[in-house]
Amino acid sequence: MSAQKETLGFQTEVKQLLQLMIHSLYSNKEIFLRELVSNASDASDKLRFEAIAQPALLESDPELKIRIAFDKDARTLTISDNGIGMTRAEVIEHIGTIAKSGTKAFFEQLTGDEKKDASLIGQFGVGFYSAFIVADRVTLTTRRAGCPESEGVRWESEGHGEYTLENVDKATRGTDIVLHLKDGMDEFLNDWRLRQIVRTYSDHISLPIEMQKSASFDEDGKEIVSEEFEAVNQASALWSRSKSEISDEQYREFYKHVAHDFTDPLAWSHARVEGRQEYTELLYIPARAPFDLYERERKQGIKLYVRRVFIMEDAQKLMPHYLRFVRGVIDSADLPLNVSREILQESKDIDAIRAGCVKKVLGLLDDLAANDADKYKTFWSEFGQVLKEGVGEDFANKARIAKLLRFVSTHEDSAEPVVSLADYIGRMKEGQDKIYYITADSYAAAVGSPHLEVFRKKGVEVLLLIDRVDEWVTASLTEFEGKALVSVAKGELDLGALEDEADKAAQKEAEESARPLVERVKTLLGEQVQDVRATLRLTDSPACLVVGENEMSSHLERLLKQAGQDVPVSRPVLEVNPEHMLVKRLASESDDARAADLAHVLFDQALLAEGGKLEDPASFVKRINRLMLELSA
Repeated sequence: MSAQKETLGFQTEVKQLLQLMIHSLYSNKEIFLRELVSNASDASDKLRFEAIAQPALLESDPELKIRIAFDKDARTLTISDNGIGMTRAEVIEHIGTIAKSGTKAFFEQLTGDEKKDASLIGQFGVGFYSAFIVADRVTLTTRRAGCPESEGVRWESEGHGEYTLENVDKATRGTDIVLHLKDGMDEFLNDWRLRQIVRTYSDHISLPIEMQKSASFDEDGKEIVSEEFEAVNQASALWSRSKSEISDEQYREFYKHVAHDFTDPLAWSHARVEGRQEYTELLYIPARAPFDLYERERKQGIKLYVRRVFIMEDAQKLMPHYLRFVRGVIDSADLPLNVSREILQESKDIDAIRAGCVKKVLGLLDDLAANDADKYKTFWSEFGQVLKEGVGEDFANKARIAKLLRFVSTHEDSAEPVVSLADYIGRMKEGQDKIYYITADSYAAAVGSPHLEVFRKKGVEVLLLIDRVDEWVTASLTEFEGKALVSVAKGELDLGALEDEADKAAQKEAEESARPLVERVKTLLGEQVQDVRATLRLTDSPACLVVGENEMSSHLERLLKQAGQDVPVSRPVLEVNPEHMLVKRLASESDDARAADLAHVLFDQALLAEGGKLEDPASFVKRINRLMLELSA
């Protein structure tokens, strides 16, 4: 192993993050201590777990703890732990780079506005780098448990473009972080101030955070610094305490610790479950989505403990994928301490715990939706699309999830999704027995669709489904409270009791009178269409495209093609409005070539109106140009 000292450069993103934190988080600078203590706690949790199988890792020091010490003369603050520690390679990986999904998206969203950027930085997580908010130089010395004393590593940086790395002897395992404080940071060399920060932000940490006993003074008034240490936090797992003993502020600070988040959560649930399985859960609904929420490899956010011994973080089997935004802790009294990921995957006890926790989370959301509209609006804007995945994933809770869904609709003159399915049913017209919807690529495409024209005429509300996931939602959610969900762009128009006898007679008359036109258009378009028919669903537009009731929607077809999927060739039905001037012109056109141009323009316009892509844009332009020139001649 090389013992030489080498100088390495920070990853570009680390440089950017350091500069942003130093300037954007200065007003909240004390959070650096929370972050470093939280990291030390995680390191101790990891050692405690690994030591279950390898007790020798504890060496001769089985009592895990965190220590905070300061030196006024040297102007240094030291945070030490005897946790798992790091190897040289781990130091490079965890300190020199940001190995975190969503990094690119994070930096793309930064605005240059310090207040807004501070919030974004909090969502991304600050961790170790927060030390540079108060320090102009940071020295980290670490040794991984189980490695010899000669394999200690010292990392040092002034927080600019580079850092140094060298091998050193370190007698104890774990990590010592020495902060060389900047001018003006003397408050962090004050015993009372440090204790106050620990009690505010880190009182929930389940192992002791020790500081030197408060100094005393001799007869001459000279300060006597004690060599003894004492715990300054409660040092008991917060979730194991009675709810009556925990303040809302303590709950919030524990969330920030367990989630490595900067903002307060929207809601939380803390309960002890007894019965066949005994466990305690403390689960949180965050207020902001992480940048990697849609990353395929992203891990879950639940930490698993067994009898307060940390077992694993990101325990994916404890929460379904559609609730991957949930953060928190589950502490079981029944699982074996050596529980493995393989056991987790097949454990009936884990399935029962998971089912119970899902009900708790959905209960939290029910409560927010019913009693705090503003918070639920925040939740939906951040996590609504993720929750929608549950309709197809979680059959047992599908009906409950469906009540939590929110949509845009023609009832609201807004692109904000605020309409629930219950709201829709409550506003149904007399005789209406279906929930009507349309899927589209955007709000503009949905609200401008020709398919809505007859529904506007009759004052019937239509849900505008504009999220990509909505196609899968409607595939799984075919009815709600006995009312079928029906696409207005599929099959023949069937308004049921909303259509009176006059409407039916008018439709029949239109079909009869337009029969020659329909046959002519069908001949002119040939293989482009499955059929052509006259319709009264249109009031302003000349034509629209419709797919079969059991066929894939054109919107879903486009999504699959964009994703590189092979999609079977399908032919839509062209419905024409016999009363539109363009259609009447086509019906009376004696020139076959001009009639062909008009028929193809009708089809292409209908395709464009629903967000489709023309197979031959050049031919469309030529036809439009020919028709315009003929009209102006």
